Amino acid sequence: MPTLILINEDAIYESDVNDICKMIKDSEDNNATPVIVLTSDTSSEHELDILSQEIEYCIKKPISNKALYYIINNLVTLVLTNRGISPLTKLPGNIPIQAELKKRLLKKQEFAVLYLDLDNFKAYNDTYGFLGGDEIIKQTARIISSNVNTDENSHNFVGHIGGDDFVALVSKDNYEAICQNIILEFDQKILDYFSDEDKERGYLEVPNRKGIIEEFPLVSISVGIVEVSKGRFHNILEIGEIGAQVKHLAKSTPGSAYAINRRLVIKSKY
Repeated sequence: MPTLILINEDAIYESDVNDICKMIKDSEDNNATPVIVLTSDTSSEHELDILSQEIEYCIKKPISNKALYYIINNLVTLVLTNRGISPLTKLPGNIPIQAELKKRLLKKQEFAVLYLDLDNFKAYNDTYGFLGGDEIIKQTARIISSNVNTDENSHNFVGHIGGDDFVALVSKDNYEAICQNIILEFDQKILDYFSDEDKERGYLEVPNRKGIIEEFPLVSISVGIVEVSKGRFHNILEIGEIGAQVKHLAKSTPGSAYAINRRLVIKSKY
């Protein structure tokens, strides 16, 4: 996918700029790419015709090379920044997460990495649909962020890996309290996304591919915690491997729980 498309209308001799813009925006490969059209036609009608094609900018000539440079540079910076952000939760995605981890390792900082994901989330999507699942993902992001990004923890970081997977970088001093608060708030608020019948029953009934009804517990959250001390890890892959192990340990128990290296902590609801 190109970062940006710049069209100089004066250099187009056999094609109409509106047709070209429509072709770009109709293309699945390029419809998310911002487009700038340079034109010598200064009429408002022509400008509106171009912008109505969902084109981001229509720049009327004359314009200085320096001004055009800054417009392009600033838009490219914005695009690259936004491509590192989850469109659903507006949290940093994989690239910013990796950059933040690498930065802290290079600075030899001590911190804790929380790997969080949801249990039985697929069963929820199968029952309530993907739009309902998206609402749970957004609520989970809000819960994690509100408990991690407190005033006294201004150096903490929250990212959205994708799907129902999140990561948080926090101080080693109070990560257990953060996990406990996340679990407590999640277990309370998640009930708002279930019907009264499912809440009373305490589980979901989902037919499998053979039509047989299977029972799945209500959605819970699991957290795997990795303590990063000076010299313990050489790269972020090593952190991720340990994180996968401890998160698996947390997910091995029913309900919401967190695990620290090889120590499992089960937190009952409320």
